[in-house]
Amino acid sequence: MINSNTNDFLSNNARALKSRVSKTAYQGITIAVSAIIIATLLACYYHFGVISIDGIIKVQSTNYALWILDTIPFVFGIWGQYSSTIIAYEASALVFDQTQELRERADDFEKKAHHTATHDLVTDLPNKALFYDRVEQAALAANVINGSLSILLIEVGNYKEVNDTLGRNSSDSLLKQIAARLKGAFPAPASIAKIDSNVFSLLLSEAHSYHEVLAIAKNIHSALEPVFFVDKVKLSAHVNIGVVNFPDHGEDVDTLVQRAGVALYMAQESSNGLAIYDSSFDAHSPRQLTLMSELGQAIDRNELELYYQPKVSIDNGKIYGVEALVRWNHPTHGLIPPDDFIPLVERTRTIQTLSSWVLKRSFEQCAIWHQQGLDLKVSVNLSVKDLHNPELPDLIAGIRSSTEVEPAWIILEITESSIMTDPEMALDIVHRIHQMGFQFSIDDYGTGYSSLSYLKKLPLIELKIDRSFVSDILTSDNDAVIVNATINLAHNLGFQVTAEGVESLEILNALHDIGCDIAQGFYIAKPLPVSEFNAWIAASEWTTIPLLESNSSSAL
Repeated sequence: MINSNTNDFLSNNARALKSRVSKTAYQGITIAVSAIIIATLLACYYHFGVISIDGIIKVQSTNYALWILDTIPFVFGIWGQYSSTIIAYEASALVFDQTQELRERADDFEKKAHHTATHDLVTDLPNKALFYDRVEQAALAANVINGSLSILLIEVGNYKEVNDTLGRNSSDSLLKQIAARLKGAFPAPASIAKIDSNVFSLLLSEAHSYHEVLAIAKNIHSALEPVFFVDKVKLSAHVNIGVVNFPDHGEDVDTLVQRAGVALYMAQESSNGLAIYDSSFDAHSPRQLTLMSELGQAIDRNELELYYQPKVSIDNGKIYGVEALVRWNHPTHGLIPPDDFIPLVERTRTIQTLSSWVLKRSFEQCAIWHQQGLDLKVSVNLSVKDLHNPELPDLIAGIRSSTEVEPAWIILEITESSIMTDPEMALDIVHRIHQMGFQFSIDDYGTGYSSLSYLKKLPLIELKIDRSFVSDILTSDNDAVIVNATINLAHNLGFQVTAEGVESLEILNALHDIGCDIAQGFYIAKPLPVSEFNAWIAASEWTTIPLLESNSSSAL
């Protein structure tokens, strides 16, 4: 069938091209015949002094040169038809080959884009989104046959220590080696994924007893026990494992992974680094399930508070704006940072209530500052779930109306992962909000998918470089190159660049040298509650501070 279609394609193209080439051949024949007629008439007149029928016949029968000339139209015709056929088929085949090549390239690009959206960039393992999908499919299949499955979360406990000590490249190298060992120890049908910066997951199609889980955990520990060599440094991986079984510990993906996280939390406290989920764990996990159940009450009790971290224009040293960061003043656990409860809340609908509270409070504070004459842009973070909430644009429109804030005063920060999880819906929501006049920023750039195709589609004003790259630019050539390239890319796309994690004047100077626009970090100020921020800004010297006081030379 394919060969038949190909032959038809070539024949049709050849027929069309041949007709065009034949037209030229016919023109050549016409010219040749005209030349014969003119030559015959001239020869007749030359020999006989007059042009007549008898003279033309005599000239044609006696002049050998005219005989040769008479054959030219036939040569033109035969050669033209032959050449037109060959050229037409060659041109058609060339077009066909190039079309096939373009189609193959398009298919390759599509496959690569899909692979990038569903796999971790460091280890090339399935990412969180793909793992959740596989668990969901496995659970559906298990339901049909009354089967079961097991999920193991595998945490590299000393990952942060390795990252802080040796840098990002070394920690990435460690993760790659761990992934390779896990794939070797648990081949298909087991499914291995990387679902967080230092957490791997293992999906087994059959549930296992406690003793079987112990054996599997022992295999994992055995596989990861031998030392790893990272830049000629010997490293050990300290592994903790949390286990859940379907359907005993939950019947949906969110519940299973959440409870596997609780088991992992308990595994950190155990002697063998292993825990199988038990409902009794909930009482011992104050920073897991209990926090989620208490957050709704925390909003009603005014236990939440927004802190503001200033952002400074590097070029002139003036305060550009602030980023709003939520904190939880828990009556038992004290001040809880967002990293400890936001990931938990994102698994439930409570995230919508929290986002609404943060947007309303930050908009209100922004309006107050502008009424006081402070021209500050307030950056507000949107979660992954926010960009999958079709009611978000209407919520923002209502809050804007009630607070009388100008959209130009607000920058909404989104992450790469929030876009890539469901690009079509996320882009639609982003564009609906942008049509109201609000501006967007990509937060933690470089730690997620970093898809250039979506950077072009997003109505962005700002790109924020993650602190993990900025903090080491003076000591890591790789990080320096990444930061420099990111700034150039952002400027070429028309974005301003904010560098997070600016912890020293030397880093600030280095960022100034390579053209970074805005700095944010502890060197400028830590996140502050409103009252402390107002006092800080009243006494701040950032409007006049010189940027190049340090004698330290930049590593860039």
